[in-house]
Amino acid sequence: MTRSKQNWAWVVAGVAFVALVGAAGFRAAPGALIEPLQREFGWSTSTIGLAVSTNLLLFGLTAPFAAALMERFGVRVVVACALTLVAVGSGLTVFMTSSWQLVLCWGVLVGLGTGSMALAFVATITGRWFVKHRGLVTGVLTAGGATGQLVFLPLVASMAESSGWRTASLVVSCAALAVVPLALLLLREHPADLGIPPYGGDEVVPVPPVGTGAARRAVTALTTAARTGPFWFLAAGFAICGATTNGLVGTHFIPAAHDHGMPTTTAAGLLALVGVFDIVGTVLSGWLTDRVDPRLLLAVYYALRGASLLVLPQLFGDHVQPSMLVFIIFYGLDWVATVPPTVALCREVFGASGAIVFGWVFASHQVGAAIAATGAGLVRDHLGDYAPAWYAAGVLSIGAALLSARVRRPSPVVEPVAVARA
Repeated sequence: MTRSKQNWAWVVAGVAFVALVGAAGFRAAPGALIEPLQREFGWSTSTIGLAVSTNLLLFGLTAPFAAALMERFGVRVVVACALTLVAVGSGLTVFMTSSWQLVLCWGVLVGLGTGSMALAFVATITGRWFVKHRGLVTGVLTAGGATGQLVFLPLVASMAESSGWRTASLVVSCAALAVVPLALLLLREHPADLGIPPYGGDEVVPVPPVGTGAARRAVTALTTAARTGPFWFLAAGFAICGATTNGLVGTHFIPAAHDHGMPTTTAAGLLALVGVFDIVGTVLSGWLTDRVDPRLLLAVYYALRGASLLVLPQLFGDHVQPSMLVFIIFYGLDWVATVPPTVALCREVFGASGAIVFGWVFASHQVGAAIAATGAGLVRDHLGDYAPAWYAAGVLSIGAALLSARVRRPSPVVEPVAVARA
């Protein structure tokens, strides 16, 4: 066996990382473009929040079907189509003149595209290609998606102010499209296609038979998982995770800081700093997941997040105080640290269906995010202040810690059998 073949798992992981960063670009745009869109079109925060909520909802609901489509048609085809959808949805925004077009472009097209590149994609790659360092690689790839979204924020905000939000949208569109050739050329489906075992494994794992019904496979995995208590504890906790990250902080932190006199570019820079520390936190969480009970990790992560959100309303001001920097660093470390232990639990509980089941758990994450994105906008529109939204999120996070502590190892789940092609 050649050394290049032995290392191909890392090539696949590297391409997946770049693809996730590319798909994350446009998902960074809404938080940075709320103010420019309000100035040009006069749309309310809740109207723009509806488009963001549609994006977040489809981002989650697409994930389990995308995982099944990757089994049916292959990772390369699904990833290439997903990145193209992101590019088209981003590019078309420059022609919009009314809010329903914002919902169509930001919400539907980009939501479907990024949903196909969601964390179920991470679970698929790590499940197929890694035995050793699986948790660590899950953390790195998760950081690619989340961090890419946050690191793009200062660029998008800066371009929106200097060249207009349309220029920012086109640049992000080109970034997503540029990753398509890389995915088509270098992604591989299974280690067995190269005659090698997964990284850290001893035997070549045969390629499973290809099922004919991706939608049926996804729905069957859900109905089987939904009969177990752990699924509902994980789904409820992850819904709160989505509400307190993408939905609330990712969407509304910049306008909330702006309400207190902080410049948009400064607030965007703070969220980018969250992304920098997210890399450290998520990779460390992946490393810990290989060594510590993931239930304990989830309980600790959620409890600490809740405590930090309860103090956030007192930290806003017209300039960055040291206490706000402490919050940003801490929240960055915790941002998606929940993902590696959640993926590990789905794999432990649901076996071969773990990636698809995680897709459904992740769908609950995005349902929570969508509710928070719209709900926080309504709070701001009607009460003139985001503070109640931050307090509610803090209490919910502590509740997620309690749910995570209740997850127990269940009896073995019977796996649905895929229908082989004739």
